[in-house]
Amino acid sequence: MNKTKPFIVGIGGTTREGSSSEKALAVALAHASRRGAEILTFGGSDLLSLPLYDPSNPVERLVPKARHLINALRRADGVVFSSPCYHGGISGLIKNAVDYMETMRADERVYLDGRAVGVVGCGFGWQGPNAVVSSLRSITHALRGWPVPLGVAINTAAVKFDDDLCSSDSVTQQLEIMIDQIITFAEMSIDRDLREMHRIAV
Repeated sequence: MNKTKPFIVGIGGTTREGSSSEKALAVALAHASRRGAEILTFGGSDLLSLPLYDPSNPVERLVPKARHLINALRRADGVVFSSPCYHGGISGLIKNAVDYMETMRADERVYLDGRAVGVVGCGFGWQGPNAVVSSLRSITHALRGWPVPLGVAINTAAVKFDDDLCSSDSVTQQLEIMIDQIITFAEMSIDRDLREMHRIAV
C-alpha cells in the first residue's frame, strides 16, 4: 500500500464506560492525530462485542467486529495496548482481543511483525500498572512486535482523567513521548517501503 502517514490502532478499555485505561488511550491517540497519523480505536464496548476467541472458528465465520479488528491490525503501522490491572495481570477483555491475532499467523507480516507497539498499564497503586506494562511487553515480543522504549504505568490513585484530559502533566507527557516513538518507528518503516517500491519501479 502506497501511503505517507502512519496508521495507529489503539486497543484498550474495560466493560465500564469511561475507564481510566480507555481515557489514557484517548489521550495518547489524540496526540497521534495531532502528529498527522490516522488513528482507529477499539475501546471497551468494541472489545466486549467480541465472542471468546475460538481457534477452530474459520476467519470467514468471525463476527464483523472481529474481522474489523484483524483487518485494521493488518494495515497498522503501530499499535497501542492500554489495559487495567486485574489481579496482577491484564484484563480478560484485552487478552481476548490479543488472542484474535492468532488469525494473522499465516500472514506475510505475521502477527505484529514490523509494527511499533506502545503499552499502557492502569491501576490503583504502582505494583499493578507496572505488572501490566511488563506483561504487555512480553505479549508484544510473543507477537513479534517492537515495543517502544517508553511504557506508561499510571497510578489511578493519584492520576485522574476528565474526558480527553489527564490531571498529571507528567503522565500526559509520557503518553505523548510513547506516541512520538511509535510514529518515528512507523515513519522509518514507511520510508523504507517507499524506497523499495521506487527501486522496484525503476
